[in-house]
Amino acid sequence: MRKERKLWWSFILVVAISFSVLLYYGYEIYQVSPPVPEQVVDTQGNVLFTGQEIKDGQNVWQSIGGQEVGTIWGHGAYVAPDWTADWLHREAEHMLNSYSQSEFQKNYSSLNDEDQAKLQIRLKKSIRKNTFNEQTKILTIDTDRVNAITALSSYYTGLFTDDPQFDQLRKDYAIPKNAIKDADRLQKMNAFFFWATWATVTERPGESVSYTHNWPNEKLVGNEMTMDLLAWSGVSIILLIFCVGALVLWQVKSGEEEELLYPAQDPLLRQGITPSMRLTKKYFWIVSLLMLVQVGLGIVTAHYGVEGDGLYGIPLDQFLPYAVTRTWHTQLAIFWIATAWLATGLYIAPAVGGKDPKFQCFGVNFLFIALLIIVAGSMIGQWFGVMQKLDLVQNFWFGHQGYEYVDLGRFWQLFLFVGLFVWLALMVRPLIPVLKQGGAEKNLIIMFLISCSAIALFYGAGLMWGRQTNLAIAEYWRWWVVHLWVEGFFEVFATVVMAFLFVRLGLLKPKAATASVLFSTIIFLSGGILGTFHHLYFSGTPTAVMALGATFSALEVVPLTIIGFEAYHNYKLSKSTKWLQDYKWPIYYLISVAFWNFLGAGVFGFIINPPIALYYVQGLNTTPLHGHTALFGVYGMLGIGLMLFVLRSLYREVQWNERILKIGFWSLNIGLLGMALLSLLPVGIWQAIASIEHGMWYARSAELMQQPFMVFLKWMRTPGDVVFAIGVLACAWFVFDLTLKNKIKN
Repeated sequence: MRKERKLWWSFILVVAISFSVLLYYGYEIYQVSPPVPEQVVDTQGNVLFTGQEIKDGQNVWQSIGGQEVGTIWGHGAYVAPDWTADWLHREAEHMLNSYSQSEFQKNYSSLNDEDQAKLQIRLKKSIRKNTFNEQTKILTIDTDRVNAITALSSYYTGLFTDDPQFDQLRKDYAIPKNAIKDADRLQKMNAFFFWATWATVTERPGESVSYTHNWPNEKLVGNEMTMDLLAWSGVSIILLIFCVGALVLWQVKSGEEEELLYPAQDPLLRQGITPSMRLTKKYFWIVSLLMLVQVGLGIVTAHYGVEGDGLYGIPLDQFLPYAVTRTWHTQLAIFWIATAWLATGLYIAPAVGGKDPKFQCFGVNFLFIALLIIVAGSMIGQWFGVMQKLDLVQNFWFGHQGYEYVDLGRFWQLFLFVGLFVWLALMVRPLIPVLKQGGAEKNLIIMFLISCSAIALFYGAGLMWGRQTNLAIAEYWRWWVVHLWVEGFFEVFATVVMAFLFVRLGLLKPKAATASVLFSTIIFLSGGILGTFHHLYFSGTPTAVMALGATFSALEVVPLTIIGFEAYHNYKLSKSTKWLQDYKWPIYYLISVAFWNFLGAGVFGFIINPPIALYYVQGLNTTPLHGHTALFGVYGMLGIGLMLFVLRSLYREVQWNERILKIGFWSLNIGLLGMALLSLLPVGIWQAIASIEHGMWYARSAELMQQPFMVFLKWMRTPGDVVFAIGVLACAWFVFDLTLKNKIKN
């Protein structure tokens, strides 16, 4: 009991201290985010852009898909360029050519090294100087930069409309003709592109680095790595090695867990099935359907990387453009994984108490209908938004918010937020009588409810930005959702649920399970909460964010280094007694979660976490490498594993189709490994080398990405994708075959 109390206090302190720091630096980000000027003027005082046009331009960018059409500050999709890196390089070249023509009467590229260096120094002094007046809120720019803006505005207008000279480039970028149909909207989006790029090169007041800490790397304007990048990268690696050693030592000293006398029969056979528990099976139908659609959209989205205007000659981009397919692909991944986990919770809560509270069945059915409305409504709204059929206000509320993983309109966000609290109520009500009774499982149930509450509450971070909130501030809150909600508290929920299942199966003692869950949660959240900052190194934040992010994101990797112990433990459980063979495949999915936790979240995650690494690879294919192997490899596999645990309990006496389960399991794992190693990893490495040598603009350019061998590497996703798709089909087939052919028995 004393040990348990210490763990509870440690958990409370970790959460309290971490969130205090996270909120404090959130306040700092509000204070030091790149300012949006009220006016951008030339040296004669002529107004080029207003602050309102910049804000409206951000909304225009969001309406066409935002982070699903290229990236801004490195965040978003990977077929089109990073618009800030692209604008910055083109602006620098235009200004250098202007200087060269004025002084030498020839293009910059024709000059000798000495003259080029001379003009580069002149450019750096001009473009890096912060000419924003804090008192008047006016940004003044010189004539050469005004001319560059005029030329670039014309360039992007041609690209986003139907200028024939951009046909091939639009195809390379998977941008349909007339992606923006209104000239006024184009002008405003150009204003936003200028402002976002201005923040990447203009030095902060009193400092020698830009608002985005010199990201993207661009030698022409002096955007190069700093000593802070090197120093904090070194700190993160040293801390990682030290903490790995300490954790391994703790693991060795803790020894093996005490031996249990495993039950002779499956304890769940004696557990009753309440009416609401039966209703969860339809949630797994939705999980299977959404998984099929999501993977199908993923194949189409990947194909846009090699045929940017359609699908094998079909002009798909005219009615289902890349921005839509990628939005739906990423959003449905969150939807089906979350549905699997939430349905598991709906099953476990009444299973613990042994009966349904009043209106529990109504609540489960109501939540199911709400889920269908949110999924369908948000997807339809996003299509209308990207197809430019909504005004900017309508788009914010019902269309496409433009932020990756939280693309759904504000109305649908609110709807989902309310739905999560309905789910929380359905979790709490059956467990209140159990808590009142006390017992060995009490602390584990409390931890379960804490994780459920966090899932409901922390999605609310997605409501903290408004329609025209500064991009740096919106990014801060977006990562609360993506990192803390998706990667953080769902991870805690999963840890508790797995421990609870093993307790119910008689494979763990409640006291040991509670201690294990608390310790795992403390270790994970110690790095996970403040590790959120590693997404914000170059998003208009102060240097302290880099220091904290580098330090604590290294701690996120520490527990993953001993993940083999977890995998071996789960494997031993599957062999411990004969009746556990019925749970072979759910346990095998937990073993695969351990593998992908190590490779996808650990190895592939850490290679992009240190500041010096991310400086060169943010926004390259090293990010989807980590994203695919961590999101599906960890959370997707876990969702399938939890679903199979529930189905095994619901259909207790049914002989499972072992063959189809085997095909599904191995196809998913081999296919995911194939797409990672045959395509995403080599493409990412090639881009990283190009970024280091030439700059981020080149690593994302059509010039590099359309080279024959690069296209070949993109095609090499096909073998892995096909094998993976077979696995998804097998899983869906198993679920429908099991649930439609068999009845649930008490």
